[in-house]
Amino acid sequence: MSFPEEEPPRPIEPSASEEEPAPGEPSPSGGEPPSGDEPPSGDESPFVTKPPSGDEPPFGDKPPFGEVVFPEEPDLPEDFIPLDRTSRRARARRRRASRMLAMPDADERAAILDGLARRAIPSFEFFVFAVLCGAVLGAAYLMDSPAILLLGILLAPLLTPWVGMVLAVQTGSWRFFFLTLGGVLEASLLVFLTGALAGWVGRLWLHLPLAQAKIHSQLWWPELFLVALGATLLAISFVRSENRPVLPSIMLAYGLFMPLSAGGIGLGIGSAALWPDGAEVFLVHMALAGLAGLITLAALRFKPLKAGGYFLTIFIWLLCLAGLVSLTGFTTIVRNEIVTARPTIAPIPTAVVFVPFDSPTPTATATASSTPTMTETSSPTATASPTPAYAVIRASTGGGAYIRSVPAGGTGTVLLNGTLVQVLPEIQTADGSSWVHVHWNNVDGWVMTTVLLATTETPPPPTPKLTPTP
Repeated sequence: MSFPEEEPPRPIEPSASEEEPAPGEPSPSGGEPPSGDEPPSGDESPFVTKPPSGDEPPFGDKPPFGEVVFPEEPDLPEDFIPLDRTSRRARARRRRASRMLAMPDADERAAILDGLARRAIPSFEFFVFAVLCGAVLGAAYLMDSPAILLLGILLAPLLTPWVGMVLAVQTGSWRFFFLTLGGVLEASLLVFLTGALAGWVGRLWLHLPLAQAKIHSQLWWPELFLVALGATLLAISFVRSENRPVLPSIMLAYGLFMPLSAGGIGLGIGSAALWPDGAEVFLVHMALAGLAGLITLAALRFKPLKAGGYFLTIFIWLLCLAGLVSLTGFTTIVRNEIVTARPTIAPIPTAVVFVPFDSPTPTATATASSTPTMTETSSPTATASPTPAYAVIRASTGGGAYIRSVPAGGTGTVLLNGTLVQVLPEIQTADGSSWVHVHWNNVDGWVMTTVLLATTETPPPPTPKLTPTP
């Protein structure tokens, strides 16, 4: 079958973007195939391909048999985003915005805060690991094992609720603050109660050393630095990365759960030194960590979203500062680390009583009076002498003490324990010790007040001398 004789149509050259049809395929214009004697049947569409042959792959550059060919990529506006990519774009935008110090606008900042809040909500495993951490720490304190203490800290839960609590304070979100605060307090209570239970079990053993518990129930400068550093790194890692901040969380858990478990051990075992001290150290570390976290988030430009949120932010800031001032106040730290490093004047034992010489009391009074019948009167009286103070030498070591010519120096004479000396009213401080002036056997010298013990023993009083009074 052939076409009528007429002017044959001029062939249309395919453009560079179009492909040459394969042999046996219809042309895109719907004309007759380039080779073969059979035209397309009436029920076939020019967009329908023939079934592939056995030696050709069913799928490749050619569409499957019976499939309608549509344009591969439609022309869309540049800002068009498919519906299935909106969530991906929102997450990417939050990641980009979270890496910036200044949030782009209020909407994106709200989206960032919403994502951070979801990550900070405590889960069930958070409380499970809190119980495991407290149990292992309690057993480690009873066995006095630093290696098991390290294991207990590695089992501590990830402290993302703590970051959420600090974030809620800095952004002024009351509801989110109470939600995360409840999680942190519950986990802390679980660690404390498991430690108290371990201490109660420890009563079955006598004379437990509890050296590690005593160490972690006191304030130390390295632990304060570790708490501040861990809180800062945890806040930065949580805000600027979607990864789990494991290492900063372990650093902060070390500073919070170690003294808390030691306080629980002290309460359970009945140690008055561990129980209040461990709990106070925990509160100090909590206040310091909160203050460091708030400063970090403030540096990252987080601030309350509403005007009413500033009240929560200011209140917690002041509460953290008051906790540091009242519990350690920096007064306890200054007293323990600075004041005690200086030479101090040793207190004078209260057992030693010094009687000044300017208040004499008469020791003996003898009065002889004779009244003659004539006008002469004679009444001899004794002169008044002061009552000196006496002490005996009672040195704890060596069996005696030196009486020196000058305080903390000079030559000295050994006075054995039990030697009675007269205490003179002169006291000086030298080399951080208090020295008192004494008199013994016509020798004047200086001895430390710590080797003297007051006594009521006195040497035999001298015979009073009577002097006649004309």
